[in-house]
Amino acid sequence: MHLAYPAVLAALLFSTGLYGVLARRNAILVLMSVELMLNAVNLNLVAFDVWLRDTLHAGQALTLFVIAIAAAEIGIGLAIVLMVYRNRGTSDIDRLRDTAEGPGGPDTPEGAGPEATDATPAQKAEATA
Repeated sequence: MHLAYPAVLAALLFSTGLYGVLARRNAILVLMSVELMLNAVNLNLVAFDVWLRDTLHAGQALTLFVIAIAAAEIGIGLAIVLMVYRNRGTSDIDRLRDTAEGPGGPDTPEGAGPEATDATPAQKAEATA
């Protein structure tokens, strides 16, 4: 078997995962795309390990570590997404960004620019009076 076949397949898998990370808005689909990218890396590790005929099988050993770390990452990531969904009612990444605090913090009025955050308390009291 030629090395080109698994390398092309891994490149296609990685590209599909990269597109999923960049284009999707659902947090669960982004996590699935990251897993797809990690699986493409695993395929490359095993293919190059077989092609180089490594006696220590370092590529396969590293693949086992990547699989273990990916399982832990998916477990923690899915728990975080589920908690965010319970608290906010959505797992849409754009809506989660919109609810984050702005640069001025919670006390900054809507539409106020950076000059509102640099004002002293006396200037703020004067502006509200």
